[in-house]
Amino acid sequence: MRTLRRTKTAKRRLATTVGCLIALSLASCGLFGEAGPVRIAAMGPINPAASPLDGELSATNLALLDATAQGLVSFDGAGQIDTGLADRWTVTTDGRSYIFRLREAKWTNGRKVTAQDVAAILRNYLAPNSRHILKDDFPEVETIRAMTDVVIEIRLAVPQPAILELLAQPSMAIVNKGMGWGPMRGRRVGRAMLLTPVPDPLAEDPEAAEAAANDPAASIELVGTSPAGALARFKNGYADGVIGGRFSTLPYYAASNIGRSRLVVDPAPGLFGLAFVRAEGFLATDANRDALARAIRRERLIAAFGLSEWQPQLSLRPSVHTRDGGPTPMLPAWAAYDEASRQTQARRAVDAWLAAGRTIEPLRIAVPDTPGGRILYAYVAADFATIGVPSRRVAMASTADLRLIDEVTPNDDPLWSLRRLSCRRDTLCNRDAQQLIDQATRNIDAGQRSAQLTEAEAVLARYTPFIPIATPLRWSVAAQRLSGLRANARAQHPLNHVIAAPN
Repeated sequence: MRTLRRTKTAKRRLATTVGCLIALSLASCGLFGEAGPVRIAAMGPINPAASPLDGELSATNLALLDATAQGLVSFDGAGQIDTGLADRWTVTTDGRSYIFRLREAKWTNGRKVTAQDVAAILRNYLAPNSRHILKDDFPEVETIRAMTDVVIEIRLAVPQPAILELLAQPSMAIVNKGMGWGPMRGRRVGRAMLLTPVPDPLAEDPEAAEAAANDPAASIELVGTSPAGALARFKNGYADGVIGGRFSTLPYYAASNIGRSRLVVDPAPGLFGLAFVRAEGFLATDANRDALARAIRRERLIAAFGLSEWQPQLSLRPSVHTRDGGPTPMLPAWAAYDEASRQTQARRAVDAWLAAGRTIEPLRIAVPDTPGGRILYAYVAADFATIGVPSRRVAMASTADLRLIDEVTPNDDPLWSLRRLSCRRDTLCNRDAQQLIDQATRNIDAGQRSAQLTEAEAVLARYTPFIPIATPLRWSVAAQRLSGLRANARAQHPLNHVIAAPN
């Protein structure tokens, strides 16, 4: 309870801090005028040289990449597949070959974008030693090759209908040695990036196309800042929208007193919970890991954040919007019991461990050092303490026993979450489950693939490598002007779609 009291005190201090920031006048910054470009404040640092090969990127850098160097395909404002560097594509009848025709485009140095460039960039992203965050999510890819200067083929070992959603992710932006191609181009303006549309290279009147692209009403000013700073900008009228919100920063929104009608919450499926990093000591047995999963009172934890759209999740695999109505996610055996009964069951497992003369070292739980992260830890720690398990909070980069995973599913493949939770660097590894996952990945028979997926999920559920807590939380704030910034299941808000149309 001492931890919870400290959390409440921290929340009061946070409200005071944000209130002060909102009270500040930002006019001296001179970044945004009263009219002209759409002004977006993103949570996180901005780096014009950021690359998908740098690993995980801030929301600001992902938005910048998606605007200046889209992938072969992209998302529109509703989270649906749209054109990108490829203006059209075809899929062969066997579903194993995706052929993309590139639009007329130039790198920022004026050189023409070729299929050879793009093929090399994509192969680099998916290389075994790459730091790209999605490199393990393309196991079906066999070859990537340029067929002509403007046509590129991605050949798959087995069909993967959800590959376009992966290719549309902002991290799949086509960046060539720091150069983008569009659909927008950026330049520094103080602390912000000014984004303007790339003129149509095929326009009959290049001067008119350039003039239209430079129309201030067609521009975006993107600034990367702290969560409190981003919300203060919006509150004071110096930003039309805020992007990049997560559970960890939601308390800043609660303290800002920005109207609820301005909040956009994405109904995004994925994984939000604690992954077991090691299986030693108390965590060595499936029963003890399962006891910890039972112990967390999810409804109580989520209610502490005060957002009705945020929902608890009990399954290892989220309910995604599949095209083929794939198998329903498997609920744990204890799902039918209420939270009090689950805690009683969990306490029995802990008591049995202690009765055998064994001890429980404090579990190191890695969560973000943010207001939301501290609230999350306080509730988890209290529930663990109730069943007799001590814990302490550590930084995300520190050595830990459990570490938070907070990820939106990048596509509709029902195998995604099982791959994510099996035999990764930051997860436990069950060889039986991994073998079934590999078999399902290679299987071209839909019925057999579904059966192998279900069996792999059952093995992982018994093994308990992960404690699911809730759906991922992604939120934005939008002024009425940003009619294109709409909630969607991909949690994607490309800047070239939120911009208001010129009058």
